[in-house]
Amino acid sequence: METKSIMIVGVGGQGTLLASRILGSVLGTAGYEVKVSEVHGMSQRGGSVVTYIRYGEKVYSPVIEKGQADMIVSFEQLEAARYVSYLKKGGTIITNTQKISPMPVITGAAEYPDGIIDKIKAMGINIIAVDALSAAEKSRQCKSR
Repeated sequence: METKSIMIVGVGGQGTLLASRILGSVLGTAGYEVKVSEVHGMSQRGGSVVTYIRYGEKVYSPVIEKGQADMIVSFEQLEAARYVSYLKKGGTIITNTQKISPMPVITGAAEYPDGIIDKIKAMGINIIAVDALSAAEKSRQCKSR
């Protein structure tokens, strides 16, 4: 089996790290060799969090370079836009429709971009938008807002 690469991206506090650890564990249990890596410098302050999961018969590195991700799972749509360049041609983005304003937007120094999902679609990228926050609230599994 060819090595597959998945990125999970989001904002600190959304569960990005936990999700990558769970997915890595499940893939390992399924018999794949798995490498997981995470970058979460400002995650405790609501900053960007990115994790890399690579799996297959033999995986040499956890790092995913630009243009190599088979799939990006984004817990926040601005993060989908931030990491879209990592997606390989023919790859898929699954993104939450939730918007979490970064600090420059909160302070008024910038505006949250409009139409992120439509702009990604216009690039010819397969993107699936899901209102995960509403689904979590309906199932009473929403831990934070």
